[in-house]
Amino acid sequence: MIDEYGLTGGRAVGTAGAVLALAATILAVLALIRRIGPRGAALAVVAGSAGAAAGVLVLAVADCGPGTGNGVVGAGAAVVFGLIAAVVGGIVMARARRTTRTG
Repeated sequence: MIDEYGLTGGRAVGTAGAVLALAATILAVLALIRRIGPRGAALAVVAGSAGAAAGVLVLAVADCGPGTGNGVVGAGAAVVFGLIAAVVGGIVMARARRTTRTG
């Protein structure tokens, strides 16, 4: 029997991936508004990709839907936030590369 109310392994990994991906998204946005440099954007790409990968892993092994203790909701959030962080971080890195070339 699955304990729907406790912290299961799937929930722990899904939540950790979501928190990592959310932090990466915040870093990417800060880099986009030029509060931090391109190194922060690179960190956002790496952390966002790791968070998204953790989310995909949890979604791949989940055998049921949301509310069953498999961490599906956190994993979905991790994938979304991780992809946003990777794309925005990549845009910032491309902008920084273009600025240094023409600079």
